[in-house]
Amino acid sequence: MADKSIAHCDAIFMRRGAVRRMGDSFKRILSPDHEIISASSGQEALLNIESHRPDLVIMDIRMPGTNGLVTLKKIKEIDARLPVIIVTAYGTMQTAIEAMGLGAYEYMLKPFDVGQMRKIIDKALAAGQLMKKTVSYPPLAGTAKEEDLIVGSSAQMQEIYKMIGQVAGKDVTVLLRGESGTGKELVARAIYQHSKRSDQPFVVVNCAAIPETLLESELFGYEKGAFTGAEERRIGKFEQSNGGTMFLDEIGDMSLSTQTKILRVIQDGEFTRLGGKEPVRVDVRLIAATNKNLEVAIQEGKFREDLYYRLNVISIYLPPLRERKEDIPALVRYFVEKFSRELGKDVRAIDEAALHKLVRYGWPGNVRELENCLKRAVVLSKGDLLTAEDVQIQGTEKKERGRKEEASLEEMLEQVLDLASITEGAEIIPLVERALIRKALQKTGGNQVRAARLLGISRNTLRSRMKKYRIAKEVEITRG
Repeated sequence: MADKSIAHCDAIFMRRGAVRRMGDSFKRILSPDHEIISASSGQEALLNIESHRPDLVIMDIRMPGTNGLVTLKKIKEIDARLPVIIVTAYGTMQTAIEAMGLGAYEYMLKPFDVGQMRKIIDKALAAGQLMKKTVSYPPLAGTAKEEDLIVGSSAQMQEIYKMIGQVAGKDVTVLLRGESGTGKELVARAIYQHSKRSDQPFVVVNCAAIPETLLESELFGYEKGAFTGAEERRIGKFEQSNGGTMFLDEIGDMSLSTQTKILRVIQDGEFTRLGGKEPVRVDVRLIAATNKNLEVAIQEGKFREDLYYRLNVISIYLPPLRERKEDIPALVRYFVEKFSRELGKDVRAIDEAALHKLVRYGWPGNVRELENCLKRAVVLSKGDLLTAEDVQIQGTEKKERGRKEEASLEEMLEQVLDLASITEGAEIIPLVERALIRKALQKTGGNQVRAARLLGISRNTLRSRMKKYRIAKEVEITRG
């Protein structure tokens, strides 16, 4: 998908291919593979948005004619999913609050850090594309020129497609369950894109990826002075997604205190920012996902039972790939075609031996692991046909190395036992143990800590064995 963004202190649009007018400061940020279209006023920016349909807007508050906040409001009326970054030298707490309340993706004061701005631009573009890129499944496949596809015709997947169709248009909470890599985010996006809120924001929060100390402020925002470093009020993800949909991934990793606030949002449609006193009202549809057993977590006191029932209005289980192996050939064809196109390769098919190798494997990482495996295979392929040699499955390679190491150990043990059989009265276990300890100490230069770690025993156990076998007199020992 081509990147089309608006950037600069007034308004600039960009698309892949060419560069037009852009501010000197943004030349250090935006790469030349974008087309930049600038606007000198809010009115001109609105006209350009209508005609160019950009992917990102970066604009100032102070502009000729219509001011930035009014322009922002009109932009959101045109497309509520279009990310807008406000950059201004005239920032106040009130304008920041208003801008974020109107749906701005971020609010930055000049002068800004170039590295930080580049990261924010990348995240904003990714968030915008995530909302716009269609997710299709067999009943709706082929409805978009560029799309992510949920692949599979197994009985389990057919049931999932039915559930998506049944719940997408209903404004209810959905809980997606299944192992990591089974496609829970794709299903969440499919539900969102076929819902009544599809023209409103879709905000993704990975609860496991954000430190617990930051998650609550990320979700609910905070007031100035709420904690050390809170120099101004900040709007959280719930307010940013007001009117739209929020996908809470890995919700089983959330603390009990944050769960309590989530429960209040579901029950009452309101929450309080960190350090705040006044409740904030929002209208957000929640889609949650987890790879954990929430029933067990409830019994262990790690997950609120009342929140579980609020989230579990509709539950969709995504089976692991090993339980729907009949879908692997279709997934393979889809990923090979996708990566061949994206990477500029001419891979057209996969041979039977390679496909058999893929079907036979257990895929503990599920569809995500298969996807990464095939991407690597397409990158390294030398022709238009993927072979078994091209398809390197890391899990099987580790197992193969393990088998070889086990075989070598078996051979060595056979030799030791053969030696014991011809040495009358040999105490084989103490003999081997003594030899292992001596070799470990020699290998680590006499360092007892490293030797103990190498042998998988405690230092006290090592010292006891050294004393038993009088090894200290034979090997130069360091305290380590």
